Amino acid sequence: MPELPEVESARAVIERSALGRLIVAVDDADSFVCRPFSKGQIAAALVGTTLTAVHRQGKTLWCDTERGPVLGIHLGMSGKIVIAAPDGTETEGGDYWRSGRRPGDYRWSRFSLTFAGDGMLRLLDPRRLGRIRLDPPLDDLGPDAATISAAQFMSAFSAGTAPVKARLLNQSALAGVGNLLADEILWRAGVNPSRPVDTLTRPEREQLYQALTETISEALREGGVHALPLLPHRRPVGHCPRDGTELLHATVGGRTTFWCPTHQR
Repeated sequence: MPELPEVESARAVIERSALGRLIVAVDDADSFVCRPFSKGQIAAALVGTTLTAVHRQGKTLWCDTERGPVLGIHLGMSGKIVIAAPDGTETEGGDYWRSGRRPGDYRWSRFSLTFAGDGMLRLLDPRRLGRIRLDPPLDDLGPDAATISAAQFMSAFSAGTAPVKARLLNQSALAGVGNLLADEILWRAGVNPSRPVDTLTRPEREQLYQALTETISEALREGGVHALPLLPHRRPVGHCPRDGTELLHATVGGRTTFWCPTHQR
């Protein structure tokens, strides 16, 4: 599932390979991915313009255009951005697919931009849970999890009875943390995911902030959340990689959650 590190890889690919290129055609025919726009509406707004900048806040990705409309790209649970050069070479970013993908395999293409000179940008999305929008709402996003300051974090995690995992997943409090990152952060910090936020001590919140920054930095450096140490053990009868205790699992904050009963208190 694309989380902040995967979305950042998609942003970097767009920045490197798609900015400043004239858009000559748009495939916006997928009525579900492009909802609520009808076929041709997004194309009419984008053909003849260029992408001038690409931004990310949390898991939200958007591009400015020369003519004004903002192109919002949501990767969903399996989305990948692939940019093909005229010679067929490709660059890609987004979700990590364990089975890989051969160059030229576009069977899950849900949206595309064709550039002058015949290069293309595609959203590939096997589960069809991504989203393409014009002028997406951005005002409700909280501070980006990769750049949030210690003071901002302490404020966001200082009050309330919500489980700490639910607060980590709340994109208006902290933008960018999804289910896998949340479990990894709590595991590293030694905090039980069900703990109410207002029961955390100052040292525990400091430890949680340190775990957040370390986890995201490592995932960005290693290419995604798939490289983090807890992930292979997040399964029934999985064991804690720190102390070998069998992991517990339950639904916390509406999401399947794994934790170690020995060191996560």
